Amino acid sequence: MGFFSLTQELAIDLGTANTLIIYNGKVVVDEPSIVALDAHTGKVMAIGDQARQMQGRENPNIKTIRPLKAGVIADFNATELMLRGMIKKVRTTSSMFSPSLRMVICIPSGSTNVEIRAVRDSAEHAGGRDVYMIFEPMAAALGAGLDVEAPEGNMIIDIGGGTSEIACISLGGIVCSKSINVAGDVFTSDIKNYVKVQHNIRIGERTAELIKCKIGAALPELEEEPEDLQISGPSVLTSLPQTITLNYSEIAYALEGSLAQLDEALMQVLSDMPAELYSDVVKNGVYIAGGGALIKGLTKRLSDKTGLQFHIAEDPLRAIVRGTNLALKNMDRYSFLIRA
Repeated sequence: MGFFSLTQELAIDLGTANTLIIYNGKVVVDEPSIVALDAHTGKVMAIGDQARQMQGRENPNIKTIRPLKAGVIADFNATELMLRGMIKKVRTTSSMFSPSLRMVICIPSGSTNVEIRAVRDSAEHAGGRDVYMIFEPMAAALGAGLDVEAPEGNMIIDIGGGTSEIACISLGGIVCSKSINVAGDVFTSDIKNYVKVQHNIRIGERTAELIKCKIGAALPELEEEPEDLQISGPSVLTSLPQTITLNYSEIAYALEGSLAQLDEALMQVLSDMPAELYSDVVKNGVYIAGGGALIKGLTKRLSDKTGLQFHIAEDPLRAIVRGTNLALKNMDRYSFLIRA
């Protein structure tokens, strides 16, 4: 047992859908950004995976909250409670004193000063002593293995739960970028609405999420076709149980409107990009990170639209937290970190 506590360094991807924490080079927390509270006292009942299991199954005494919406804090108190609980999962040391916490947290590139302060305050209330922030596109680029300090254009698309971030990076800075509130949560909602309207079946968020992960597609025709998926739910008309089979082409149709907005945002960033950097991107291609990178056929769709090459980052779900950890380990080197 140690008498003196050292500084504990945490890299945190505080996402709309999931929160990931790296400590000592390892991902020690990877859980949904959900907290379950006692509806009367506000006491924490569960966080992360346990709270996710309660979602949609609550009784009047329990409420589940997703405290982040569209990449920013929507419920300050719930965010603080969730973050505190997640950090507690990391603290396995047996020192007599709580370690001092140094954190780097990634935030959307379109964050306002008020939103940045909200993240800082939540982190400090959860025990953070030194709190720094990094914009998500920069973290995603680092996590994808790009040299963000090089004098050349590197382009990254980060499709998370609440926002999609598209950015061109050069010389350690974001040259041009676009952040839109069209991402994983919207895709899930699109699928729920499609199943309700086209098949007259009500499904919950978890079922829609499953459909997205299994047969979510960006094109109605794929070279490697995923197997059809059978789902069940109550009929909108009769409330009796009903089972249907969905195929990926239907889901591509359901997602088309939202994916078109992603196409438009990408074209906007490309049109804003200086010519020299554009030529670098033509040579290097575009990297995609975040859960949305796993939508089948997305790279082909975007390549067909732009004529550019698209690459999925290694382990795209963890690219952002990997990049955040790299920034944490090289704080003296990277001037783009934001001191809260």
